[in-house]
Amino acid sequence: MWSDLIFGVLSVFAFGIATVAAGRTKPSRFPDLDREQMTDAQKRVYDAITAGPRGRVPRPFQPLLRSPELADRIQKLGEYVRFHSSVPARLNEFAILINARFMDCPFEWFGHKPLVIKNGIAETILADLAQNRRPEGMKPDEELVYDFCTILNRRHSVDDETFKRAVTMLGEQGVIDLIAVSGFFKMMSMVINVAELPIPPGEKPAW
Repeated sequence: MWSDLIFGVLSVFAFGIATVAAGRTKPSRFPDLDREQMTDAQKRVYDAITAGPRGRVPRPFQPLLRSPELADRIQKLGEYVRFHSSVPARLNEFAILINARFMDCPFEWFGHKPLVIKNGIAETILADLAQNRRPEGMKPDEELVYDFCTILNRRHSVDDETFKRAVTMLGEQGVIDLIAVSGFFKMMSMVINVAELPIPPGEKPAW
Protein backbone atom coordinates (compact mmCIF):
# COMPACT_ATOMS: atom_id res chain seq x y z
CA MET A 1 0.00 0.00 0.00
CA TRP A 2 2.76 2.43 0.93
CA SER A 3 4.59 1.74 -2.30
CA ASP A 4 1.42 2.56 -4.26
CA LEU A 5 0.97 5.79 -2.30
CA ILE A 6 4.58 6.86 -2.82
CA PHE A 7 4.33 6.05 -6.53
CA GLY A 8 1.16 8.13 -6.77
CA VAL A 9 2.76 11.12 -5.06
CA LEU A 10 5.82 10.92 -7.28
CA SER A 11 3.64 10.63 -10.37
CA VAL A 12 1.71 13.77 -9.46
CA PHE A 13 4.97 15.60 -8.74
CA ALA A 14 6.44 14.53 -12.09
CA PHE A 15 3.26 15.53 -13.89
CA GLY A 16 3.45 18.95 -12.27
CA ILE A 17 7.04 19.46 -13.42
CA ALA A 18 6.14 18.35 -16.95
CA THR A 19 3.20 20.72 -17.00
CA VAL A 20 5.35 23.67 -15.96
CA ALA A 21 7.97 22.76 -18.53
CA ALA A 22 5.32 22.43 -21.21
CA GLY A 23 3.91 25.79 -20.23
CA ARG A 24 7.13 27.40 -21.37
CA THR A 25 6.63 26.25 -24.96
CA LYS A 26 2.86 26.11 -25.57
CA PRO A 27 1.02 29.13 -27.04
CA SER A 28 0.31 32.09 -24.80
CA ARG A 29 -2.87 32.06 -22.75
CA PHE A 30 -3.53 35.47 -24.30
CA PRO A 31 -3.27 35.06 -28.08
CA ASP A 32 -1.75 38.01 -29.93
CA LEU A 33 -4.33 40.44 -31.26
CA ASP A 34 -4.20 41.79 -34.79
CA ARG A 35 -4.81 45.51 -34.90
CA GLU A 36 -8.00 44.90 -36.91
CA GLN A 37 -9.38 42.82 -34.03
CA MET A 38 -8.84 45.55 -31.45
CA THR A 39 -11.29 47.96 -29.89
CA ASP A 40 -10.70 51.67 -30.44
CA ALA A 41 -9.17 51.93 -26.96
CA GLN A 42 -6.78 49.07 -27.68
CA LYS A 43 -5.79 50.60 -31.03
CA ARG A 44 -4.93 53.92 -29.35
CA VAL A 45 -2.56 52.17 -26.93
CA TYR A 46 -1.13 49.96 -29.68
CA ASP A 47 -0.39 52.99 -31.84
CA ALA A 48 1.08 54.94 -28.91
CA ILE A 49 3.51 52.11 -28.14
CA THR A 50 4.48 51.73 -31.81
CA ALA A 51 5.11 55.46 -32.13
CA GLY A 52 7.40 55.49 -29.08
CA PRO A 53 11.05 54.44 -28.72
CA ARG A 54 10.17 50.74 -28.86
CA GLY A 55 8.99 51.11 -32.47
CA ARG A 56 6.75 48.08 -32.09
CA VAL A 57 4.46 46.40 -29.57
CA PRO A 58 6.54 43.89 -27.57
CA ARG A 59 4.76 40.61 -26.86
CA PRO A 60 4.36 41.22 -23.10
CA PHE A 61 2.05 44.11 -23.95
CA GLN A 62 -0.33 41.83 -25.82
CA PRO A 63 -1.86 40.46 -22.57
CA LEU A 64 -1.96 43.98 -21.13
CA LEU A 65 -4.01 45.23 -24.09
CA ARG A 66 -6.94 43.35 -22.56
CA SER A 67 -7.03 46.29 -20.12
CA PRO A 68 -6.26 49.25 -22.42
CA GLU A 69 -6.12 52.05 -19.86
CA LEU A 70 -3.86 50.01 -17.60
CA ALA A 71 -1.70 49.05 -20.60
CA ASP A 72 -1.29 52.72 -21.51
CA ARG A 73 -0.21 53.71 -18.01
CA ILE A 74 2.16 50.75 -17.77
CA GLN A 75 3.74 51.38 -21.17
CA LYS A 76 4.49 54.98 -20.21
CA LEU A 77 6.18 53.87 -17.01
CA GLY A 78 8.06 51.20 -18.94
CA GLU A 79 9.25 53.78 -21.47
CA TYR A 80 10.77 55.80 -18.65
CA VAL A 81 12.50 52.95 -16.83
CA ARG A 82 13.86 51.50 -20.09
CA PHE A 83 14.86 54.57 -22.07
CA HIS A 84 15.01 57.59 -19.77
CA SER A 85 16.24 56.27 -16.42
CA SER A 86 19.08 58.07 -14.68
CA VAL A 87 20.66 54.64 -14.10
CA PRO A 88 23.23 53.96 -16.87
CA ALA A 89 21.96 51.50 -19.50
CA ARG A 90 24.57 48.86 -18.60
CA LEU A 91 23.43 48.79 -14.98
CA ASN A 92 19.76 49.23 -15.81
CA GLU A 93 19.74 46.20 -18.10
CA PHE A 94 21.70 44.21 -15.52
CA ALA A 95 19.04 45.05 -12.93
CA ILE A 96 16.36 43.81 -15.33
CA LEU A 97 18.07 40.41 -15.63
CA ILE A 98 18.60 40.14 -11.88
CA ASN A 99 14.89 40.64 -11.32
CA ALA A 100 13.95 38.33 -14.19
CA ARG A 101 16.00 35.60 -12.53
CA PHE A 102 14.36 36.18 -9.15
CA MET A 103 10.98 35.91 -10.86
CA ASP A 104 11.96 32.77 -12.81
CA CYS A 105 11.00 34.50 -16.07
CA PRO A 106 12.92 32.99 -19.00
CA PHE A 107 11.07 35.13 -21.56
CA GLU A 108 12.34 38.34 -19.96
CA TRP A 109 15.79 36.80 -19.56
CA PHE A 110 16.13 35.93 -23.26
CA GLY A 111 14.69 39.30 -24.26
CA HIS A 112 17.23 41.35 -22.32
CA LYS A 113 20.33 39.14 -22.21
CA PRO A 114 21.64 40.39 -25.62
CA LEU A 115 21.17 43.99 -24.46
CA VAL A 116 23.07 43.32 -21.25
CA ILE A 117 25.97 41.81 -23.19
CA LYS A 118 25.87 44.63 -25.75
CA ASN A 119 26.14 47.14 -22.90
CA GLY A 120 29.28 45.49 -21.56
CA ILE A 121 28.30 42.98 -18.89
CA ALA A 122 30.47 39.85 -19.19
CA GLU A 123 28.73 36.64 -20.23
CA THR A 124 30.45 34.81 -17.36
CA ILE A 125 28.58 37.10 -14.95
CA LEU A 126 25.28 36.16 -16.57
CA ALA A 127 26.17 32.46 -16.44
CA ASP A 128 26.64 32.73 -12.67
CA LEU A 129 23.46 34.77 -12.31
CA ALA A 130 21.44 32.17 -14.22
CA GLN A 131 22.60 29.53 -11.72
CA ASN A 132 21.76 31.71 -8.71
CA ARG A 133 25.41 32.18 -7.85
CA ARG A 134 26.90 35.50 -6.84
CA PRO A 135 28.75 36.46 -10.04
CA GLU A 136 32.53 36.75 -9.96
CA GLY A 137 34.41 39.50 -11.77
CA MET A 138 31.82 42.24 -11.35
CA LYS A 139 32.87 45.90 -11.44
CA PRO A 140 32.13 47.94 -8.29
CA ASP A 141 28.98 49.53 -9.74
CA GLU A 142 27.77 46.12 -10.98
CA GLU A 143 28.34 44.70 -7.50
CA LEU A 144 26.26 47.53 -6.07
CA VAL A 145 23.35 46.85 -8.43
CA TYR A 146 23.56 43.12 -7.78
CA ASP A 147 23.65 43.60 -4.01
CA PHE A 148 20.90 46.22 -3.98
CA CYS A 149 18.50 44.20 -6.14
CA THR A 150 19.28 40.93 -4.39
CA ILE A 151 18.79 42.32 -0.90
CA LEU A 152 15.65 44.17 -1.98
CA ASN A 153 14.17 40.97 -3.39
CA ARG A 154 15.04 38.89 -0.36
CA ARG A 155 14.32 41.35 2.46
CA HIS A 156 11.91 43.76 0.71
CA SER A 157 14.15 46.63 1.83
CA VAL A 158 17.89 47.34 2.03
CA ASP A 159 20.26 47.91 4.94
CA ASP A 160 21.89 51.27 5.68
CA GLU A 161 25.27 50.30 4.25
CA THR A 162 23.81 49.19 0.92
CA PHE A 163 21.64 52.29 0.75
CA LYS A 164 24.64 54.58 1.33
CA ARG A 165 26.66 52.76 -1.33
CA ALA A 166 23.80 53.16 -3.78
CA VAL A 167 23.40 56.89 -3.10
CA THR A 168 27.16 57.40 -3.44
CA MET A 169 27.30 55.64 -6.81
CA LEU A 170 23.92 56.51 -8.33
CA GLY A 171 22.64 59.53 -6.42
CA GLU A 172 19.22 59.75 -4.80
CA GLN A 173 17.41 59.84 -8.16
CA GLY A 174 19.38 56.80 -9.29
CA VAL A 175 18.32 54.85 -6.20
CA ILE A 176 14.65 55.63 -6.85
CA ASP A 177 15.05 54.73 -10.54
CA LEU A 178 16.75 51.45 -9.62
CA ILE A 179 13.85 50.58 -7.32
CA ALA A 180 11.43 51.52 -10.11
CA VAL A 181 13.06 49.33 -12.77
CA SER A 182 13.12 46.44 -10.28
CA GLY A 183 9.43 46.82 -9.46
CA PHE A 184 8.40 47.34 -13.07
CA PHE A 185 10.11 44.23 -14.38
CA LYS A 186 8.90 42.11 -11.51
CA MET A 187 5.37 43.15 -12.45
CA MET A 188 6.02 42.44 -16.13
CA SER A 189 7.49 39.06 -15.21
CA MET A 190 4.25 38.22 -13.39
CA VAL A 191 2.26 39.12 -16.51
CA ILE A 192 4.59 37.08 -18.71
CA ASN A 193 4.58 34.04 -16.42
CA VAL A 194 0.79 34.01 -16.07
CA ALA A 195 0.38 34.52 -19.84
CA GLU A 196 2.93 31.72 -20.38
CA LEU A 197 4.76 33.54 -23.14
CA PRO A 198 7.17 31.03 -24.70
CA ILE A 199 10.90 31.48 -24.98
CA PRO A 200 12.32 31.95 -28.51
CA PRO A 201 12.26 28.79 -30.67
CA GLY A 202 15.48 26.80 -30.48
CA GLU A 203 16.66 28.35 -27.21
CA LYS A 204 17.68 26.01 -24.41
CA PRO A 205 16.27 26.71 -20.93
CA ALA A 206 18.33 29.33 -19.15
CA TRP A 207 18.15 27.40 -15.85
